Amino acid sequence: MAKQATRKSKEQSEMNSQKNQYNFNKLQKRLRRDAGQAIVDFKMIEEGDRIMVCLSGGKDSYTLLSILQNLQKSAPVNFSLVAVNLDQKQPGFPEHILPAYLEELGIEYKIVEENTYGIVKEKIPEGKTTCSLCSRLRRGILYRTATELGATKIALGHHRDDILQTVFLNMFYGGKLKGMPPKLISDDGKHIVIRPLAYCREKDIERYAEARAFPIIPCNLCGSQPNLQRQVIKDMLRDWDKRYPGRIETMFRAVKNVVPSHLSDLNLFDFKSITHGSEVIDGGDLAFDREELPSQPAVESDDQLDFQADRLDVVEIK
Repeated sequence: MAKQATRKSKEQSEMNSQKNQYNFNKLQKRLRRDAGQAIVDFKMIEEGDRIMVCLSGGKDSYTLLSILQNLQKSAPVNFSLVAVNLDQKQPGFPEHILPAYLEELGIEYKIVEENTYGIVKEKIPEGKTTCSLCSRLRRGILYRTATELGATKIALGHHRDDILQTVFLNMFYGGKLKGMPPKLISDDGKHIVIRPLAYCREKDIERYAEARAFPIIPCNLCGSQPNLQRQVIKDMLRDWDKRYPGRIETMFRAVKNVVPSHLSDLNLFDFKSITHGSEVIDGGDLAFDREELPSQPAVESDDQLDFQADRLDVVEIK
């Protein structure tokens, strides 16, 4: 009786293991598909590129490095990766974790040590948000490091949800309709910054990081600031995602489907040239007629996304 129970337990364990592996493979394929499509759409990676992957120790940057390594094996162009971490000298920072992890991966890497933590604490009064100064300091150091390493591209781990959060941050607090581009020229004008995870959902990245058991390192510098404006926006979007499935997907499609003639930016569209006899542009004044809009946003299920990933398993990077 005991042997039978043991055998059943072992069989159940094997079935669970197979199911977990199946689900992980689907998840990895979806992330690979989304990242590969973004790379193609924005021509992020070209033959001979040396890509500096900025590794913070968070789930997003670990996933970025992992997916780029995965794509590297089948991409029709040759490119190399070098992982870079900025040790900002935060008290208690576990500086041994990332070198050990990267050594185990066998990837080229560089740890840059700069006491930006001390500078931020000296310059920013207690209770004020530190992100702005911290980000500027980090960018300058990373740009310098990219030059030293001969990197042609700088890869950051921002994902789809980060891009949407930035759109709402700028709209609510900055009075601009401005987001976070998947590809741009760096502040110093010398480097190309890419965001290969631009099409990837944060919920998928969270699941992937958990499945891979990445050694996550929290940011103690800003992690104690729960009332940051970005966190407020993030909570709002997550609430919308729970209450109105599909809304996030629809909003992200809107970021890729801008109609300048139906906004109010004089620099993007020549409104003054419109006169009697001008042609109707982008549907004229019918664009927001109620009957033209679906009552509910279109929701793509995980199964649909996995089917698309099967069809686009190998993305051709040109």
